[in-house]
Amino acid sequence: MKNVKKLLALLFIGFAFSLSAQTEADSTTINYEEIEKTFNYQTGTITLADGNAKLVIPKGFKYLDAAQTRMVLEQLWGNPEDTTILGSLIPANKLITNEDAWLFTINYDPMGFVKDDDAKETDYDEMLTDLQKDFETENPERIKQGYPAIKLVGWASKPFYDEKLKVLHWAKELKFGDSEFSTLNYDLRVLGRKGVFIVSAVATMDQLAEVKASIPQIIPSIQYDEGFKYADFDSNVDDVAAWTVGGLVAGKVLAKVGFFAVILKFWKLIAVGAVAAFAGVKKFFFNKKEQVVSNPDKKEDEIAASDDKTEV
Repeated sequence: MKNVKKLLALLFIGFAFSLSAQTEADSTTINYEEIEKTFNYQTGTITLADGNAKLVIPKGFKYLDAAQTRMVLEQLWGNPEDTTILGSLIPANKLITNEDAWLFTINYDPMGFVKDDDAKETDYDEMLTDLQKDFETENPERIKQGYPAIKLVGWASKPFYDEKLKVLHWAKELKFGDSEFSTLNYDLRVLGRKGVFIVSAVATMDQLAEVKASIPQIIPSIQYDEGFKYADFDSNVDDVAAWTVGGLVAGKVLAKVGFFAVILKFWKLIAVGAVAAFAGVKKFFFNKKEQVVSNPDKKEDEIAASDDKTEV
């Protein structure tokens, strides 16, 4: 999108300086509305960069591209870096910088064709017990890497596989570190011929009803191109995934990065106080500034031409 990266960077830099002056005068006030104005929300139909599919943005939602979504997740909400993010869907009536914000992240894993033979036979209660043990086993490494321990409290919504639509969805209730609040991770897997789309809602437990009510709209929003739908599977030429439907719920799709892939919501700047918030914002903004001025001889038209090549 033309000049989006450049515009965002410049806006962020200018806003950072105003925040600096403001913080010196009043360390308890940050104008998140100004941050909100820097986001470029989209509606309509988006061609997804991976997965041979398109995203038809459902009514009542707005879309943020990969770069902006990563800024929210990594810089505002404090998550580890994730270069696989394709974008996100945010309720149209929400401001992403507000405390009540939540979103659906979108990823794609080209794991191959996922067989669903075990969908009806999987014991999800037994799986929950195993997963809780796995989380405990992974926690020391998370803490070592500077992230809080995670407790899997239980299913917020028990796994359900829609055999007709070839969509799997479930929800986990999680607690991070010593937080008294729970985080909701509502997951969908949209199965296709070559892999699966991973759609994850990051919200609080008190937003479960709101998130769950939106699932019927979200499921049909990802539409595989002709020839790449689940029904187009050809056993003679297509690869079969190592994981079945049960394996997807167990988190095997995230095996490469383990439980570091779980997305946090409570590290948002709003939730940690204005002073800490400014430190996080300043770090991001000034990193962006360094990128912009690292080549001061670069001409404006060269920058524009570079930005024009950015894929949505």
